[in-house]
Amino acid sequence: MRRRLTVVLTAVLLTSTAVPAGATPVDLAASVDPLIGSAGDGNTYPGATAPFGMLAWSPTSTRGDQTSTGAANGYQYDTTRLRGFSLTHVNGAGCNPGAAGDVPILPFTGDVTSSPSADTTDAVYASDFAHADESATPGRYRLGLANGVTTDFAATDRTTVGTLSFPAGKPANLLFRTSNSLNGSEDAETRLDPARRQVTGSVLTGAFCGRRANGGVNNRKSYYRLYFTAQFDQPFTGTGTWKDATLQPGGLEQTGGEGYATGKDRAGRGSGGYVGFAPGSHVTMRLAISYVSLDGAERNLRAEQPPKSTVDSVAAETRRSWNDELGRVAIGGGTPDQRKVFYTALYHGLQQPNLINDVDGQYLGMDQVPHRLAPGQRAQYSNFSGWDQYRAQVQLLALLEPRVAGDFAQSLFNYAKQNNGVWDRWVHISGATHVMTGDPSAATLATFYAMGVRNFDYRGAFDSLYRQATVPRPEGLQDGGCPGQCVGQRPNLAQYLGSRYAANDVCHCWGGAAETLEDSVADYSLGQWAKALGRGKEAAELSARGEYWRNVFNPATGYTQARNVDGSWVTPFDPASDRGFAQGSAAAYTWMVPQDVSGLAAAMGGKAAAATRLDGFFHDANGNWQLEGGGPLKYDPTNEPDIHAPWLYNELGQPWKTQETVRQLATTVYTTGPSGLPGNDDLGTMSAWYVFAALGVYPRTPGSGELLLSSPLFPKAVVRSGGGAVLTITASGEGKYIQDVRRGGRPQRDWKLDPSFVRFGGTLDFRLSPTPTGWGA
Repeated sequence: MRRRLTVVLTAVLLTSTAVPAGATPVDLAASVDPLIGSAGDGNTYPGATAPFGMLAWSPTSTRGDQTSTGAANGYQYDTTRLRGFSLTHVNGAGCNPGAAGDVPILPFTGDVTSSPSADTTDAVYASDFAHADESATPGRYRLGLANGVTTDFAATDRTTVGTLSFPAGKPANLLFRTSNSLNGSEDAETRLDPARRQVTGSVLTGAFCGRRANGGVNNRKSYYRLYFTAQFDQPFTGTGTWKDATLQPGGLEQTGGEGYATGKDRAGRGSGGYVGFAPGSHVTMRLAISYVSLDGAERNLRAEQPPKSTVDSVAAETRRSWNDELGRVAIGGGTPDQRKVFYTALYHGLQQPNLINDVDGQYLGMDQVPHRLAPGQRAQYSNFSGWDQYRAQVQLLALLEPRVAGDFAQSLFNYAKQNNGVWDRWVHISGATHVMTGDPSAATLATFYAMGVRNFDYRGAFDSLYRQATVPRPEGLQDGGCPGQCVGQRPNLAQYLGSRYAANDVCHCWGGAAETLEDSVADYSLGQWAKALGRGKEAAELSARGEYWRNVFNPATGYTQARNVDGSWVTPFDPASDRGFAQGSAAAYTWMVPQDVSGLAAAMGGKAAAATRLDGFFHDANGNWQLEGGGPLKYDPTNEPDIHAPWLYNELGQPWKTQETVRQLATTVYTTGPSGLPGNDDLGTMSAWYVFAALGVYPRTPGSGELLLSSPLFPKAVVRSGGGAVLTITASGEGKYIQDVRRGGRPQRDWKLDPSFVRFGGTLDFRLSPTPTGWGA
């Protein structure tokens, strides 16, 4: 009877959720908790934003240092003091502070008697809050402050509207800390206009990861200016401005930046302004941003904030947009907590890329001048965490939103053309930050093409990426920003092509072994793309380069290992060391050959031997799971070179171990609550991993549209691609092991699906078992 009841309830759920995007009757946004990942090192933010939105209204917290913040993106769950609500954020960046956090705006219920920039410990011009007074839902964020002000804001693509309710009997001021972006600023300007009830300004900033010890000094520079305009429905009762330690009561204009130093070297610098309202006022603020001009911000505001719009109406519209996106995957069954984890992961996975153009089609190029959208392009996007995203998030984007993926591909190509042909591996707004290693743009665009994305200049983009992979550039011989932000995107390419590996002693890169592995994946991906384009010569050349990983695999140690230019191995060697690698050990990186798993297994002594080694990667000597915090010799679910490793058992002839490892991760490492993510979300990468794992499929390798199989978490899922394909996945029976699979009613005996399933859709029907089986072996 319980079994029949479960089936009936599941059928009802699926009837109500498995509907086309754009007409979702079920409020899937109610299953999203934006606070998941906001504690620990998840570095998510809870504030209001639209899908792929430009603006994100969310708190910037403080731990008593005006030049720092509680977390990479300004919000840390256990830090309950804020110095303002900022207008821009990046989901899950890894360095603290990471990026953006532009123009913190603080409701303040005291008299402004000194410069807020002089309040270097945020002792005065900040406010505590309690999570009991906090509500975060997709597109809307409400917070009551300990100073008595309640805030309620909703976001559109480029704007926000909100109410600020000030307590009676206290001063009611609103501070615009214009220069106080997360990383500081080069310049800022603030203008107060009482006659128009308007505050406008801009901040010239950038410096993504500029505080990193490993190369961050290279990025302590500006690469965008954010403009904002804010309009109010209540008159100003007073104004004032400040610069550094000087307060100017009654002032209307001020300029001044903070610089990009930290601590005492920057504290006390900066500029901004404040406006006052009558005590007890209930104030509505409408605000818009632009990266092009103040006029652009005002056009954005007029276009996205109709005069009669309210917080409720805007929140409802943005919630509908989120429900459209979330409705692309309708799941049936599962517990409420499982559904919450799933839809929150999908929410985080579809927050980026971020819109960067104004409503009139203008955007700031990487050459720092305005451009317009290319013909046929609907939007210009940015915020490309390439080293992270190319492994899972871009595949999720291509599957669910191929039109966005194509516009994103065109956006990156546009930036490269404006950057002297260089495709940067980590693009923030209109800046080339050089963060991380490898050539992820090649892997990303090749993956888009393999998954059927066509709405970009794919021939021109291929030619440009091929040129970057084959023609050395002078930056490749520079050490600026190294090791973490080396300026060369294909460092010391001539040596690489000659030696067929990146020599650790002359590579001008983060680590020669990591660079070789990354470039092997990139070149394999380009080779697959070349083959699909009918470019036989380039396909053969690049496919051969996809095997260069072999040149840094040392048979004597059984690990990937860095080499010197003379061919010698870098010693002493320790598999737990990161020498020659980037944010990871030799033990972890050795598995990073998704394009040639069989070749890697052969190098390790065969598939059985490789599978035994992989067992030791996930378990301790007693066979217990080691999936978090096991040290550099064990799997790390927060580290990108590791995250495909659970799926390798498929090709090693033991697919049941993929099924049990993936299920163990999905049900223990990903949970509800602020600590529900294993680590940095890295612009949706970790969330995308979970979405695929829950569906029972995963991208086989960059540059391919193939999917690997595992056991689905939910009894049914209907995936509706923006390209029109419908993928229906069902799972019957109990357990986490695959008994058998049918594709379109026919037996599916292989552990992988060809690209047609992604491009054209179909059905997968799993029958599960409580014990391991030989399916797929």
